[in-house]
Amino acid sequence: MHRLRTYFFTGFIVCAPLVITIWLIWSFVGWVDSWVVPYIPSTYNPDTYVPFRVPGLGLIIGLVLITLVGFLTANIIGRKIVQTGEFIVGRMPLVRSIYNGLKQILETVLSDKSNTFQKVGLIEYPRKGLYALVFMATETGGEVQAKVGDAAGQTVAVFLPTTPNPTSGFLLFVPKTDIIELSMSVEEGAKLVISAGLVSPEYDATTQRLAAEARQKAEQDRRTAVE
Repeated sequence: MHRLRTYFFTGFIVCAPLVITIWLIWSFVGWVDSWVVPYIPSTYNPDTYVPFRVPGLGLIIGLVLITLVGFLTANIIGRKIVQTGEFIVGRMPLVRSIYNGLKQILETVLSDKSNTFQKVGLIEYPRKGLYALVFMATETGGEVQAKVGDAAGQTVAVFLPTTPNPTSGFLLFVPKTDIIELSMSVEEGAKLVISAGLVSPEYDATTQRLAAEARQKAEQDRRTAVE
């Protein structure tokens, strides 16, 4: 019975993530199809000619349409249309706040030049002696930094996720000197949060120390060469 239980849990650990991933992908494809496929004329809809539903058709068409919109927006006429649409949206009191907020978030997250959430760190939260995992965004600027800069020095905007849902959490402005940077990736940090600490990424202190020493030596050699 002990071996059977061990085999069962081993198989469950292997199969559960795979099944959940397939289910999420299938649900997303079905959700997109339910929005796009009804607007496809029956003449061009493969479901009209085959005895079964073709999954993913709506997703493919949606990707093509989004790419086409991006292509049209890149030229002068497309930019003019987008500017006109944004001008109209900007005249709507409630809609403009939602639109501008979502646009800024997407532009920040999807920008290739963005350094958003590329580092993981620890801060003492909610009190001294207790440590919480945070995702480091960027150095604070603007009015926030101007108001707290004299007392706290340079601060960093960090996102403190909640467990087991890392998409919700708190935005904190923490002094840079109070953050302990970690070498783990953002993906590994997210796994640590979602699993409530059960899935901890591997860490080889010796390897990390040797890598840091190698970087320091390379930096010293570069400075010597410049001098």
